[in-house]
Amino acid sequence: MATIGEHKSVNKITIPEHPLQNMVRVERLPHIWCPGCGLGILLQVYLRAIKDKDPNQIVTISGIGCTGRFSGYVNADGFHTTHGRAIPFAFGVKTARPDLEVVVISGDGDLFSIGGNHFIHIMRRQVDITIIAVNNHIYGLTGGQTAPTTPHLALTKTTPEGAKLYPFNLPHLAKAAGAQYIARYTILQQRMLVKTIKKAIDTKGPSFVEIVAPCDTLFGRYQQLEPIPLYHSLKEASKPLTAEQKKYASKAPIIFDSLNHKYVSVPYGEFEPLKRVE
Repeated sequence: MATIGEHKSVNKITIPEHPLQNMVRVERLPHIWCPGCGLGILLQVYLRAIKDKDPNQIVTISGIGCTGRFSGYVNADGFHTTHGRAIPFAFGVKTARPDLEVVVISGDGDLFSIGGNHFIHIMRRQVDITIIAVNNHIYGLTGGQTAPTTPHLALTKTTPEGAKLYPFNLPHLAKAAGAQYIARYTILQQRMLVKTIKKAIDTKGPSFVEIVAPCDTLFGRYQQLEPIPLYHSLKEASKPLTAEQKKYASKAPIIFDSLNHKYVSVPYGEFEPLKRVE
């Protein structure tokens, strides 16, 4: 039997180059993410969304956490910042080089806990950057602690009797702070995400995209859900936004039934931004 790449006329296997290969820093592969993690899917989704962009005109910035490793795999300018500081770093890049398209991709803990103050003020200042938040409901890289998006009563390492606090409704927060483009999709909706990320980058002013990608290693384990049932539950609960939810993001929270270990409601789509009075 010929090996891959062996020059024989019989049993020769030709492997075509992956269409996104030149956009990935292949020397850093394989990536660090767990089997079943949505971040590997998001990497190819993001690359498909920016493949027609000039690589010299786009900057990808991430913080600390599982998602924080994202910028290191993109074969373009980027930066892996300290915890919670992806947004102020992006603000500095945009201030120094307003011609660049600046994208922040980070996790819910990085962006809305230690980085929460930066988020609301970058929106209020109307800085033209795109923020993509990967909501996995938990602190993944640090070992499974409760996060700003952990569902009420969900089990984590630091809430063994269930989370007492209610999670942020991220699109509602983004709208109130002044985002000019707001959307939420799950990691299962890849084609929609490609279009959404393109639209977010092209929108003038601050843009926000929430991507629901539950951590199957820690969040799923604590909720007694294997990866396939976890994602099946996410798929079953995902429904398009109603007209009322599009207008009022406060009516579109993610609902997870922590007692019965399943998603109840994950409304997805584009939200209407807050009309600003100039």
